[in-house]
Amino acid sequence: MQKLCKLILKLAGWKAFVTVAEPTKSIICVAPHTSNWDFPIGKLSYLALGRKSSFLIKKSWFFFPMGYLFSAMGGVPIDRSKRSSVTQQMADEFAKRDSFHLAITPEGTRSLVPKWKMGFYHIAVLAKVPIQLAYIDYKHKELAIKEIFYPTGDEIADLEHIQAYYKDINAKFPEKFNLYVDKIQK
Repeated sequence: MQKLCKLILKLAGWKAFVTVAEPTKSIICVAPHTSNWDFPIGKLSYLALGRKSSFLIKKSWFFFPMGYLFSAMGGVPIDRSKRSSVTQQMADEFAKRDSFHLAITPEGTRSLVPKWKMGFYHIAVLAKVPIQLAYIDYKHKELAIKEIFYPTGDEIADLEHIQAYYKDINAKFPEKFNLYVDKIQK
């Protein structure tokens, strides 16, 4: 599968690379997220690197036969009817597994948002796991992970650091990519 994914990326003119070792468990912060193409490019790239990642999806999508497909792709069902928060559900998921990598787009949507959703950060803090900073750069046709970030608990300072990592990355639709730290709401 890895060779096939590498071939598909190469034929499409994309490259995927990492410059840091993969931790045993992590949140993978993937940005920018402005296009429907982000998911297939990201998933294909990660598989080409020989790595496995999971992603969040509503539990209601886990019906026959789609449930098998989403499970095979790494989908983790989120039950929003539960009293526990998604953050707690994911921290519990990290605790249950020996190895787990959860990809999350901090924007949460492909549309322009006034501020990033901080779930990726809060899950990392609660689960006590690092954050792999992954980007998809459409101008250079590359997906890369060049930094592993360890949350300090200072949400604003940490977000400033994380967003600075993405400041020179070229989104598919740049007008939809927002890096304004001052929009953080506590």
